[in-house]
Amino acid sequence: MPGCSAGALPLEALLAGGVPTVMRGLARHWTLVDAGLRSPQAAMDLLRTHYNGRPLQYNWGDPATAGRPFYNDDATALNCEVRRGGLDQVLDELAGCLDEPRPPTYYVASLPVDYCLPGLRAGNDLDFASQGVHAPPAIWIGNRVTASCHYDAPNNIACCAVGRRRFTLFPPEQIANLYPGPLEPTPGGQAVTMVDFGAPDLERYPRFRDAMAAAQTVVLEPGDAIFIPSMWWHHVQGLDPFTVLVNYWWGSMPEWVPTPMHALYHAMWAIRDRPEREKRAWRDVFEYYVFGPAEQAGAHLPEAARNILGPFDEVAARRMRAMLIGKLNR
Repeated sequence: MPGCSAGALPLEALLAGGVPTVMRGLARHWTLVDAGLRSPQAAMDLLRTHYNGRPLQYNWGDPATAGRPFYNDDATALNCEVRRGGLDQVLDELAGCLDEPRPPTYYVASLPVDYCLPGLRAGNDLDFASQGVHAPPAIWIGNRVTASCHYDAPNNIACCAVGRRRFTLFPPEQIANLYPGPLEPTPGGQAVTMVDFGAPDLERYPRFRDAMAAAQTVVLEPGDAIFIPSMWWHHVQGLDPFTVLVNYWWGSMPEWVPTPMHALYHAMWAIRDRPEREKRAWRDVFEYYVFGPAEQAGAHLPEAARNILGPFDEVAARRMRAMLIGKLNR
């Protein structure tokens, strides 16, 4: 896995490369990293000083979950509870089980820093603003938690602030070899692999061998960061009794462009179960209008006649949304 040294945030180079990249020491100067290197308690105390008292949601699982928010045996429900409380309460409970060999699972996931810890950014932030990128940070707090392998649509820079984390990454084309689970419910909003990386059942999931042949694995120390390109699958394991990660997501498209997941759901409904002959024809249609060159479908038409075959802007996006709502409501 390629890497680069700490310093200015190399967003342009990361996006141009389009591959996972480790940035050793990128966040080493953070006050939270320094506190965590002293002790888990020092890191918890620093978080408490910035906590504004707002309630939050977190995952809790009994010791049998073994730090892996996942499914029950038939994958119809999750193996952990979603609880609501205060960050100070969660930190107190985490502190009380640091030395337990099989503690309950605690996981505060994707909490917006500005919502609960607004002062934290003063000494613990990356400089996206100077590069014209809006990427507000989120914080992840827990113990030895495993975020099962999944992908995210935005680009991601994840900073290991307290404790170590192991990242295992796969390119997007490995999706079939990773055996994705249900689209809903999910442990964290995205479909996750059904394979237990700690004890893979290769009789049930034989193609996982091929996925692992394409995997990239790295352990991040406190202060290290990793760039995860859009749509790359990543499996993240907390390796210490108290762990904190701060990440930044940002998209490649304006906010008025919706997530492709909406199109995926609609395509499953409208296309997936049609006869194979029809599906092949629709694949060609999608290749022409969607996956081919953006200008292809309208290039032979007068500009005034192109309408949605031309480039989208915010006005065209509003019109498209209104048209789709009207068609779906018929």
